[in-house]
Amino acid sequence: MATSDLSSDSLDFGILHDLIGYRLRRTQLVFFNRFAEACTDLGISPGLFGVLVLVSRNPGRTQTAIAQALGNDRSAMVAAVDKLEKMDLVERRPSLNDRRSYALYLTEHGETFYQTIENRVREHEQGLESLLEPGEKDLLIDMLARLCQAGRNGGV
Repeated sequence: MATSDLSSDSLDFGILHDLIGYRLRRTQLVFFNRFAEACTDLGISPGLFGVLVLVSRNPGRTQTAIAQALGNDRSAMVAAVDKLEKMDLVERRPSLNDRRSYALYLTEHGETFYQTIENRVREHEQGLESLLEPGEKDLLIDMLARLCQAGRNGGV
């Protein structure tokens, strides 16, 4: 097969480039790959970062509450918390409201680590945001939020 046959530049993508879902997925891959470049050395994936953010901003919430907010299933959340716990970033404590549940807190190391990772993620985002015109970021976030909400409500 010739090298030119391997290039996506010469392929006809049909309707794919007109599909919102396809464009969102391709964009997500770009952002996740860039995120990995910025954070992999710290052992943090986008999913783990999401857990850290919510635990940092909502200490004492249960694993279930954090999982629901992120749209994770129970088994994925348990695995994420297990990993963060092994990294000494998050700790489980018995919930004060429900003895069957655990509340999540950042450890002392987790507090410091969180500041480091948040700074890296902000730098990563700034690089990508620089591709947008003034006001486009807010518009894009609003549009994505509406699409997500419609999908959750069964409107799509």
